[in-house]
Amino acid sequence: MTHAGFVAIIGAPNAGKSTLVNRLVGSKVSIVTQKVQTTRFPIRGVAIEGETQIVLVDTPGIFQPRRRLDRAMVRAAWGRAEEADAIVHLVDANAQVLVAAGEGRGADRKAVQDVEAIVGELRTHERKVILALNKIDLVRRELLLAVTQTLFASDVYSEVFMISAASGTGVADLRQRLAAVMPEGPWFYPEDQSADLPARLLAAEITREKVFLRVHEELPYASSVETTAFEERQDGSLRIEQTIYVERDGQRGIVLGKNGETLKWIGSASRQELGEILGCVVHLFLHVKVKSNWAEDQGFFRDIGLDFDV
Repeated sequence: MTHAGFVAIIGAPNAGKSTLVNRLVGSKVSIVTQKVQTTRFPIRGVAIEGETQIVLVDTPGIFQPRRRLDRAMVRAAWGRAEEADAIVHLVDANAQVLVAAGEGRGADRKAVQDVEAIVGELRTHERKVILALNKIDLVRRELLLAVTQTLFASDVYSEVFMISAASGTGVADLRQRLAAVMPEGPWFYPEDQSADLPARLLAAEITREKVFLRVHEELPYASSVETTAFEERQDGSLRIEQTIYVERDGQRGIVLGKNGETLKWIGSASRQELGEILGCVVHLFLHVKVKSNWAEDQGFFRDIGLDFDV
């Protein structure tokens, strides 16, 4: 008898949600960078455990929103959680421990504040969620137990798993537990499908990841990537054209780099990974344009599945 259901992975930015989804699925379905808030819309990854299909929704990080895009991302995260058969709240255990010891940096304190806000919201919901403490390889066991007790005292969790999404420690146990709570029913996707993401959108996400990886110091969250052409050629290869949007002229120069070297690196890295994922030769052509209001464009919100009216 087959089972299938949806699991929402929620958490503060940079808790490791994308890494966990990729680890559970066994392949890359969500971008992973050192920048927080890189997941802008829910991405479905498909994990298989025996006769059970687990559709994992990697939601945008839940934080205190400021811009329209921020509000739309947070709304999407909570909306997917409400619709899911199970919810996993992923928490950066290392940040919790550092702040408790008075050693946390600004980013750590912000992460703890975001977790507190999420717990507060969870208290308004009737259902309990699974707590997954991530990055346990960075924390001494006795300190980890203290953090667990503090969080469990909030009475919003049904159980806890201690994991390292990066190394895989504890992830198999979590996957087995998620499989056990999925409802009976037919699978939603074919057995060989690992993600529910249109290829042209996946291509844009891969390139956006490379932009972050290359210019994460100089360029904050002021960029977006749009796939403007996606054509299968007669020889089986793909021709993909993409536009990288930035908000100011100076940022365009950062993405281009001296003599175009930065853009060449982004294109080469993205082309190679897309070829591996899509299983064919990819011809990738990148353009960089200034569009100061790209984050307020209604079409942009529609294309990535977010609600513009927030």
